[in-house]
Amino acid sequence: MNQTTDTLVPTSSAPDAEGGPRRYFVTSFGCQMNVYDGERMGEMLAAQGMEQADAREDADLVILNTCHIREKAVARVYSDIGRLRREDGSKPMIAVAGCVAQAEGEEIARRAPSVDIVVGPQAYHRLPQLIEQARLNPSGSRTAAIDTDMPAATKFGALPARARQPRPSAFLTVQEGCDKFCTYCVVPYTRGAEISRPFTDLVEEAKALVDGGVREITLLGQNVNAWMGDDDKGRSRGLEGLIATLADIAGLERIRYTTSHPNDMTDALIAAHAEIPQLMPYLHLPVQSGSDRILKAMNRSHDAASYLAVIDKVRAAKPDIALSGDFIVGFPGESEADFQATLDIVRAANYAQAYSFKYSPRPGTPAADMEDQISPEIMDERLQRLQELLGAQQHAFNAATVGKRTRVLLERQGRKPGQLIGKSPWLQSVHVIDPAAKLGDLIDVEIMSAGPNSLEGAALALVTA
Repeated sequence: MNQTTDTLVPTSSAPDAEGGPRRYFVTSFGCQMNVYDGERMGEMLAAQGMEQADAREDADLVILNTCHIREKAVARVYSDIGRLRREDGSKPMIAVAGCVAQAEGEEIARRAPSVDIVVGPQAYHRLPQLIEQARLNPSGSRTAAIDTDMPAATKFGALPARARQPRPSAFLTVQEGCDKFCTYCVVPYTRGAEISRPFTDLVEEAKALVDGGVREITLLGQNVNAWMGDDDKGRSRGLEGLIATLADIAGLERIRYTTSHPNDMTDALIAAHAEIPQLMPYLHLPVQSGSDRILKAMNRSHDAASYLAVIDKVRAAKPDIALSGDFIVGFPGESEADFQATLDIVRAANYAQAYSFKYSPRPGTPAADMEDQISPEIMDERLQRLQELLGAQQHAFNAATVGKRTRVLLERQGRKPGQLIGKSPWLQSVHVIDPAAKLGDLIDVEIMSAGPNSLEGAALALVTA
C-alpha cells in the first residue's frame, strides 16, 4: 500500500528573524503511516511559524519522508536528493526522515553530503532542534544533524494539537512498531517494538480532527489490531473498544483501520464490524503467500487454513465486507507449486482489491541471506499472473455494485467540470457530478457503471449530519 504524497498543511506566515528556513515542503513516500508522520511534521513546523511552500523549488527546507520497504524506494531517495540542487548551484536545507533515515543513519550523510538533517520516524518530534543545529553548523560543514534514537517515551506528547485538515478524511496513528519479525521485513528495525498509544490521547486527537472538519478517520498501525490500552475508567480495551468509543464522537461518520495481522483478529473485533455502524465494511488483512511452507519461511505465524478461517468468521459477521490483502511473489525458495498455492488462496478469499509485489531483499533481514533467491524473470512472470487474477476479482467486485445505492464521502475534485470524487463504504473511488454538493459532503448515489479501478455514480440526495 505504498504511495507518494506531498503534504499540504495550512500554516501561518511568520518569518524566522534569525535566518533559519521560513518555508518548508514535505514529500512522503510509502505507507499511510508515513503520510500521517508527514502531516504531523508539517503541523509542527507550522506551529514554529514556518509556511508551507507550494512546491519544492519555493522551499527553504525540503523534507523527504522516506520508506525502506523496497530497494527502489531507497534508490529514489538518493536520486531525489540530487535533484534538489538548483540551477544556480544553491540548495534548500535538506532533511531525510522516515525509515530510510532510521536504517541508514550516518550512511546518508556520507553518500549525500548535501543532506543537512537525518531523523528517524521515532525522533521527528525533535525536528525543530535539528533544524537549529543544522542552521548553526559552520559554513561548508559536511556534518549533518542526525537523530535516529528510538526512545521508550512516546513522541506524540511533544507534537502540537492537530490543525484543521484540508480533507474530510484523516489518518490517526494508534499503534507503532512490530514484534512479529517476518523474515523479509525491516519494520521491527526501523520502527521498533510494538507500542500502543494511550486511549485518552487517541480520543482527544480524534475529537480535534472532527472539530477540524474531518468526517472519516482511518486508524493506523503496523499491526493496528494489536492495539491495547486502558480506557478512561481503567478498563483494558482492545481495538474494538477504542473504535466503539470513537464512534460516539458527534460528527465522526466513518471509521476504518489498517494494517491488520491475521493472528490479532479477535472475535470481539470481528463482531465490531457487525455491531458498529460507523465501522466501514472493509478489511485489509495481508496473507503474503498461500503456501504453508513459504509462510513458515516468512515467519508469518499463520497458515493458509487459519487465514481462511478468519475470513470465514469476518464474512459471517459482515457478509458485504470488502476484503483486501498483500502478496509477495518470488520469496526465496518459492516453487511453482508454492505459487499455485497463492493463486488458490486468492480464489478462495475472493478479494475486492489487493496489493502485490515482487520480493525485494532488504539488508539486515534474514530472508536477504537465504539460499535459492528467485530470478527476476520468474518473479515478473508470476507477478503478472497473480495481478491478472487479482485485477479480475477487483473488477468483478466493482461490477457487482452497479445498480446499487450507497453513500459516498466526497473528498476531492475530479478532472471533468463539476465532477467530485469520493469513497464508497467499501473504499471504492466513485465519480459523481452534483452541482449542489461540495467536498466533505456525504451524498447518496446510485452506481451507474464500474471500471477496474473506479465507479460512476448518479447523485440522489445530500445527507445532512
